Amino acid sequence: MPDHEQQAPIDWLITDVRLHFVDLAPELLSLFDTYAEEAAFGRRHITSDLENLPPCAKILEVGAGSLLLSCQLIREGFQVTALEPIAIGFSHFEQIRQIVLARATTLGCLPQTLDIAAEALTASATFDYVFSINVMEHVDNASIVIAKIVKSLKPGASYRFTSPNYLFPYEPHFNIPTLFSKQVTEKVLGKKIFGSQKVSDPSITWKSLNWINVIQVRKIVQLHPGLKVTFNRCLLVTTIERIASDPDFSSRRSSIVRRVLLILVRAQLHHLFRFIPAELQPIMDCTLKKATVSQVS
Repeated sequence: MPDHEQQAPIDWLITDVRLHFVDLAPELLSLFDTYAEEAAFGRRHITSDLENLPPCAKILEVGAGSLLLSCQLIREGFQVTALEPIAIGFSHFEQIRQIVLARATTLGCLPQTLDIAAEALTASATFDYVFSINVMEHVDNASIVIAKIVKSLKPGASYRFTSPNYLFPYEPHFNIPTLFSKQVTEKVLGKKIFGSQKVSDPSITWKSLNWINVIQVRKIVQLHPGLKVTFNRCLLVTTIERIASDPDFSSRRSSIVRRVLLILVRAQLHHLFRFIPAELQPIMDCTLKKATVSQVS
């Protein structure tokens, strides 16, 4: 197994696992490629955090999805727990996970798995680092999940997550404007939402969205003395660059949005978006840092 100082690129793991999908489940290749793309993005996104962790650090991925990223972190020498409940109605998703797990077993990079909802997490002062990529908008109760994750962190450890910010009037899963609230948006745009051909199981996906936002997160943090919150405002810039350079990721946006963003990137004007306050950005890149024992005392 590669040690922590010689990190193997996730591209190798993705290529290896993909060959098994070609043989075992070619009908799932398109979905696998989407999950693989998200895993590769997630690995790039948390690079700076991982570089500051000690070798063999204990990591929790909340909402581990296909498990590709958790498996990769095991290959890099971390101790990884992957939390992902088995979702009813997503049989294709479970099939993808089983193929990934089988290959991870062969490669010796199998993470510990928790098939529970994030609200059911019981760990206490266990992890050096916790992260989730585009998961917090799907949990049943963001306040409870944050409380559980904060409890699971060792003193001085951090939880980093990305998610949409629903203060911004846009819903990225369905590529639609939002109208004041989830209820009003559904009433006006329900036909487009539930008839979506680009979202797997649109009804279940829509029901799962909790409309999390920056102000809500700030209020939750106030309930936890010693917890510090920061919002990285550069994620919007890198997301725009990704839309401009990644055809598959770009295809999930409307053609008008793609054209406008491509013009901005070519003119290098997209860098100006980092100056927009977190409350007004469409996506959140949030870090919650738990105080050390000395800071609490």
